[in-house]
Amino acid sequence: MSSHPDVSRPRVDGPVFRDAMSRWASGVTVVTAAGRDGLAGMTASAFSSLSLEPPLVLVCVAHSSTQHDDLIAAPGFAVHLLAVHQRHLSDRFAQKGGDKFAGIPHEIGPFGAPLLDLGLARLVCERENAPVAGDHTILIGRVLQAELADGDPLVHFSRSYRRIVDH
Repeated sequence: MSSHPDVSRPRVDGPVFRDAMSRWASGVTVVTAAGRDGLAGMTASAFSSLSLEPPLVLVCVAHSSTQHDDLIAAPGFAVHLLAVHQRHLSDRFAQKGGDKFAGIPHEIGPFGAPLLDLGLARLVCERENAPVAGDHTILIGRVLQAELADGDPLVHFSRSYRRIVDH
């Protein structure tokens, strides 16, 4: 694959691409780690399982994120799959700047990663790899621990939170 774009191919406009991707419903996670100067965390909907053997997950971290360097450099991290009642965590960790952990109950887990209250699931991961792709780094983690709970997921679709309703 060439590293130079083919100028004869049409290119999707950035805002159109962003609008198209907003139509992809996804769960919401908060990713936390021990940073160089304190705790780091961010809200992420670009999260996925990657492999069952070994158990791997990935989360995409924008280069522009103030949390990027700390999350990518950490030897391990935690991924919190949020339940519908945890919208406040999604909102808090989506903010730029400030102490995201102030007033948020947490304990320190493996790799120094902050562990938030359990929503639907909490994964503790060892950093496996972090390749760069476009304007993001793909943080790949090997899942070492998984905790599960029942509940309804916090879902994001078309730039707002949604609920899954049984029909």
